[in-house]
Amino acid sequence: MDYFGTWRSSRPLGYGYIYRHDHGAEHTLKIPDPNIYKVEDVPELKRVQEELAKRGLKDPWLRNYVWRYQSTTKFLPRGIPLVFRGWKIGVPAFLITIAVEQYFGIDYSGHSHHEDSHGDSHH
Repeated sequence: MDYFGTWRSSRPLGYGYIYRHDHGAEHTLKIPDPNIYKVEDVPELKRVQEELAKRGLKDPWLRNYVWRYQSTTKFLPRGIPLVFRGWKIGVPAFLITIAVEQYFGIDYSGHSHHEDSHGDSHH
């Protein structure tokens, strides 16, 4: 148990154990079955496996690279939160900035305060 009375494993994440966070909710880590990754499904890795076999070699860890060659649609949902990560703060900050500029009449149209002394000629 830690300082907050919460059980935490001393093992690193990824072993499929149940963890309780400080807010008390339990989460089970889902680890995919390694048998879903097959070298035979990826032509590039199958070629590597065949070339190694010609030399009498075998790479037992080749299966670990299958996910890199599979369709990204399976892994896309993990990246979606990264795209929208700062929007909770960014969008309200943008809207507040626009409101403040409108309220105080701030204008960024590119004209400086020295233009009146140059006469009526504009570029």
